[in-house]
Amino acid sequence: MVLGARIVWLLWPALLCIASVLAYAFHSYLFEHYLPSSNPEAIARFSTIIAFYSFAWLLARIAALALAPKNKQKRRTPKLLREMISATLFTIATVATIGLFLGQSAGGVLASSGLIIAILGFAIRNVLADVLSGIAIGVEAPFRIGDWVEFDSTIQGRVTEIGWRTTRILTPNDTYMILPNSQISRQMLTNYSAPRKHFQADLEIILGHDISIAEGKQLLFDAAMSTTPKDELGSWQKPLVRATAYAVEGVTYTIKYWVPRFSDSINCKDAMLVAIDTAIREKGLSPPVSRAKLMINKALKGSGEQNA
Repeated sequence: MVLGARIVWLLWPALLCIASVLAYAFHSYLFEHYLPSSNPEAIARFSTIIAFYSFAWLLARIAALALAPKNKQKRRTPKLLREMISATLFTIATVATIGLFLGQSAGGVLASSGLIIAILGFAIRNVLADVLSGIAIGVEAPFRIGDWVEFDSTIQGRVTEIGWRTTRILTPNDTYMILPNSQISRQMLTNYSAPRKHFQADLEIILGHDISIAEGKQLLFDAAMSTTPKDELGSWQKPLVRATAYAVEGVTYTIKYWVPRFSDSINCKDAMLVAIDTAIREKGLSPPVSRAKLMINKALKGSGEQNA
């Protein structure tokens, strides 16, 4: 939001604050000269109430501007946090207004309504658990709007909205999911978009013993480098190839490659497999044969010889 738009956005609550304060400060003089038949006490009370809510409105808008991202690259702040600040400010204004009408302080109003709050809290305890979890999510901000997240390694998706009771995500299959905040607060969270959008993924490939480990590593590295999006990643973000297992069927290699963003993970893996398959075929390497298959073939051959 540009500077001019910010000033206009704050203009109305600021003018209302000034007008209510002036009305309260000069109500005796104004109504003595211009409205002598009116009740100055009622006008003073009314202007005080307007001041409470106008100040809450102004502070809420200032907080919203402070939490707004300064540029498009910055992750958006959850809407829940802005709503929580607004709700808190207007709740304080409402409590102060009730205390003004009852002739009590805000603390006295809260103390007298403690029993009602306890009864309501027990009746809506499940909803309250979701709301409190939503407040914790808004304050801690483990994920934000637009982040790709995973819950308990079972649910993956992009966060589209963080509400008071629920968090809404869009899965890679374009399925819209609504999750209670109290549920996701108890689950293990993986955020693929924080602190940066790019991350490393793993891929295991088995090559036979007809190629040495040094040659196999170089073959896989060259194939992985051919698919690395160099325009989106830094020069230091190169794939790594390590030999991780040595068995009868062949040598297991683990390839660590960089993914620019989670939404590209499937396409990057597909491109990596295609490049590796092409490199293996051009090299003329035979596919690895599993030990189980060798044992079955030997068993079948032995039974054939006995029958003969």
